[in-house]
Amino acid sequence: MSLKIDEKILREVDELAVSTEKLSRDAASSKNSLGPERVEELASLTSRVGQIIHHLYGDNSQYRQNLTKVLSTINFHSMHSHYFMHISEFAGIVKGIQHDIKVGLLNDFRMLLQAEIFADFLEMAEYLLGEGYKDAAAVILGSVMEDSLKKLAVSRGLKTTSSNGKPLTIDPLNIELAKDNAYSPLIQKQITTWANLRNDAAHGNYSEYDKDQVKQMLLFVQKFCLDYLQ
Repeated sequence: MSLKIDEKILREVDELAVSTEKLSRDAASSKNSLGPERVEELASLTSRVGQIIHHLYGDNSQYRQNLTKVLSTINFHSMHSHYFMHISEFAGIVKGIQHDIKVGLLNDFRMLLQAEIFADFLEMAEYLLGEGYKDAAAVILGSVMEDSLKKLAVSRGLKTTSSNGKPLTIDPLNIELAKDNAYSPLIQKQITTWANLRNDAAHGNYSEYDKDQVKQMLLFVQKFCLDYLQ
């Protein structure tokens, strides 16, 4: 399974890879420093690459660190045959991103990141449940379950919005995933059960369920995330 990367991003990364490689080669073969137009091109490319890294990896990633290091090169905008290695390194960063996308590493990274985020919320729900706040825990668990279904749907190329553009909720997502054989009919029924409990919690019907049921919901969502988001 892999997440579907937006085609616009794919095109942008491919274009950046071509442009940065050409700039690197031109710099390596130029006896004189490349002129203002190429400096403007470099400035544009660095901004675009920075945006791509921010969007795909975040600001604490290895790619961000590598880009920051390259940008700190003395006389970064100077490019000629005796001073071009920093431009080649810059082009290499883009090629690395392109490679990640082509072999699916970026997909795995984003799935792992999402799983880590879910774990935080699950820990929060577990803490609230332990402190006696079953209703708040149920709402959080419902949100984690809905988000996990959306991520699973995206990974399988399924729609996550309705015809009017509104995000699909748990029940329609559950139906679509079951049709796609993402999981068994038993899992589908269990998701429906916990979706109903989440709705009761969200609408203030607190007497319709008890703490033990929320605990069972917690165990289910924990296992679901482990089974389908890693």
